[in-house]
Amino acid sequence: MSDLRKLSDLGGAFLREPGLASRVLGQLPYLLRGLGYAAGYRDRAGASAAAPGARPNPLRAFFEARRSGPGIWKWNHYFDIYHRHLAPFVGRSPHVMEIGVYSGGSLDMWRDYFGKGCRIYGVDLQPACKAYERDDTRIFIGDQGDRQFWRSLELPALDVLIDDGGHRPEQQIATLEEMLPRLRPGGVFLCEDIHGIHNGFAAYLQGLLKDLNAMHSGGAGKPLRPSPLQAAIESIHFYPYVVVIEKRSAALTELDAPRHGTEWQPFKL
Repeated sequence: MSDLRKLSDLGGAFLREPGLASRVLGQLPYLLRGLGYAAGYRDRAGASAAAPGARPNPLRAFFEARRSGPGIWKWNHYFDIYHRHLAPFVGRSPHVMEIGVYSGGSLDMWRDYFGKGCRIYGVDLQPACKAYERDDTRIFIGDQGDRQFWRSLELPALDVLIDDGGHRPEQQIATLEEMLPRLRPGGVFLCEDIHGIHNGFAAYLQGLLKDLNAMHSGGAGKPLRPSPLQAAIESIHFYPYVVVIEKRSAALTELDAPRHGTEWQPFKL
């Protein structure tokens, strides 16, 4: 996106939502302070050794064993992220979509990991990727930045969506907005390769995070009313170059903070 387009969008944001835009701008000092702290961060506790008897990661094992055939290209630290969030679906015949088929090797990895009965859906711009279709795998050819493409797909509800596609913010935003609502309860949305400090998609995700922390009125002395996002989303996890969004298994109906006990400090709340 050009600098001129960014300035135009910023001006439009102030016109549409002047109060909200002003509050976001007021958070800029905190953002800069956090960036400064991160740049100079030094860990005083020292590096910790790997836990003895740590369970092996089958995704990493599959990747390390792939010496020929369809290629797999991943950052090394991704495999632990995958396993941490996707292990609950192993052996449960999940419906899994990967955007960015490329050489087809990761389709093999997901089939091996999730086990028999898993259904795989691949999305890619290149028609040649149709060659990776088989009985348990469908390939859709289309542009992930095209909302009409997503709306045209006839799919069952997905359990897992992995975005390893074009990596441009507008593509990632369109994919998330169109497909996150189509994940079944308890589903996982994972987007890879969010590179750079000033990444536009990372900034977009901060907007989701702000809503996750929002406090909507529920009336005096009553539980708070969740926003639609809070009702549907369990958590948002940030890792180097990766975000993972986990949906709730059941909708959250209230945010409550009850008090238990009889003894309290003698100051006024």
